Amino acid sequence: MIAVPDTSVIVDGRFKSLLLEADFVKDLERIVIAEATVAEVEHLANEGKSSGISGIAELKAIFNISKEIFIPLDYYGKRPTKYEIAGAKKGDIDAIIREAAIDLGGTLITGDIIQKEIAEAKGIQSIFLKPYKKVKLRIEDFFDSETLSVHLKDGLLPVRKKGKPGSVTLEKFDRIYSEEELKEISLDILERAKTTRDSFIELDEKGASVVQLQEYRIVITSPPFSDRFEITAVRPVRKLTLDDYNLPEQLIKRLEIAEGILIAGAPGMGKSTFAQSIAEFYASKEKIVKTMEKPRDLNVQPEITQYTALEGDMAKTGDILLLVRPDFTVFDEMRVTDDFKIYADMRLAGVGMVGVVHATKPVDAIQRFIGRIELGIIPQLIETVIFIKNGEVNQVLELEFLVKVPQGMSEADLARPIVEIKDFYTKTPLYEIYTYGEQVVVMPLKTKRKETSPMKRLALSKLKEKLNAELGIPFDLEAVSDSRIALYVKNDDIPSIIGKDGKNIKSLENAIGFSIDVRPMEKPQEKKGKIPVDVDFREKYILINVEKRFARKNIKIFVDDSYLDEINVPKSGKVKISNKNPMAEQIEDAIMNGKNLYIML
Repeated sequence: MIAVPDTSVIVDGRFKSLLLEADFVKDLERIVIAEATVAEVEHLANEGKSSGISGIAELKAIFNISKEIFIPLDYYGKRPTKYEIAGAKKGDIDAIIREAAIDLGGTLITGDIIQKEIAEAKGIQSIFLKPYKKVKLRIEDFFDSETLSVHLKDGLLPVRKKGKPGSVTLEKFDRIYSEEELKEISLDILERAKTTRDSFIELDEKGASVVQLQEYRIVITSPPFSDRFEITAVRPVRKLTLDDYNLPEQLIKRLEIAEGILIAGAPGMGKSTFAQSIAEFYASKEKIVKTMEKPRDLNVQPEITQYTALEGDMAKTGDILLLVRPDFTVFDEMRVTDDFKIYADMRLAGVGMVGVVHATKPVDAIQRFIGRIELGIIPQLIETVIFIKNGEVNQVLELEFLVKVPQGMSEADLARPIVEIKDFYTKTPLYEIYTYGEQVVVMPLKTKRKETSPMKRLALSKLKEKLNAELGIPFDLEAVSDSRIALYVKNDDIPSIIGKDGKNIKSLENAIGFSIDVRPMEKPQEKKGKIPVDVDFREKYILINVEKRFARKNIKIFVDDSYLDEINVPKSGKVKISNKNPMAEQIEDAIMNGKNLYIML
């Protein structure tokens, strides 16, 4: 028998192993390797691909084995042209190797099922070798149940990350692996990716390969791209559902109706894990869900189809998805300008979009659209921004398109279209995005504690003094605006406050220079356990006057029915709260608006 191996069984060592089997060698007369195979291996090696580098080593090993078993080894045929080599993926090289087998009357040895079928169709005797590779080292051997990622590098101690996002520890192994051992691991990864279900080679370029091997996302790099041979493997430690995040009902309802969502966060914070849970949440709502990923590494249920870049172009993938018409599409790892344009195009076409972007702050995710997408349509593309930190939902933003005068400007003719970014839960405006000349401005709004207007302080102080001195009646005050104050008194006292023909109230208004609304005071109903307290406002703090009998005890502070905080009362019975504490602002605003402050043990 004349054996004519093709490239597939040479580069992965299957033909070399076949030469070590006595049953095969006893009928073997001659080994013939087509020059086309040598040229393809050389081409792969020149491109820095691991299959080419290992292929050269295998050719050397086959030559040495042929000497040991006394079987002649010859090379046959002409060297293919550069155009034929370039067409290797289209079958040009395989065709040359088949012709060599026909010319020599040999047996084609292949590991490519298509090559085998075509050879049989042409009447060429062939032997198909199944993937056999069982190596000493496999990438899975470096993982345990808590491992997030493994980092193997030639000449250095391998390390692995363990824990969960936001709480990661680095653990080193106790031995260094040689470049040969790492190449053995990489070859095993590449070969299994070709034959294992739910596995594929996403990228195979000079110096870099990206492989999805079932749940493992693996990057293999070598010189000249990297300084040394390196393998990095990442896998999700656990799969979460949306219920595991304990999201507020308010956010769940938003997700049910939102169709433009951004999931943002720093690398390794759990963005993709959250995106998986949202994809499966929509699938559970009987929605058609697809994903766009490069590489495909989301761990989702089989009903969700995962697409990658068609012929290396995500725009072509987007075109296909518009024909498929999914209800929702999860676009994982949006980075380059084209990704954001594709997201915008699909969203404007009516597809519900969930985009995943890298960002160190929530607003940074929105800023990545600025300059790439027209400012006015950004709120149509993004309704909700969910920021993930340490594996949890850290902040949620929403966008609104308005026409108004930007904060800090006072002239009415400066009104312009503005994208307002607000906290989803409190509806507090946090940023304004607008054009100023030719520049797009992302302006953070002042969120620190506002000082009470001096006019309000003066008005309330004078009014208190006047009423205490002249009337001596119980009352409550509310600052309605900078020019109007609401005065709450008992129904019986209203006539005396207003006076005949409004004479008394006019006198009070003239004394303080502000309008006064006199309103009936409804005495709040006393509730069991609620202890009212007085507050004094100082320059740098507010003072809550608590009775000394509560000294050294913990009290809970409430405004109406809203719980603020729990505080330990000092020996003096006076609780100081710095003006820098947000609670001080809450208490002051509550009192200015006529709300009740009380404590409970």
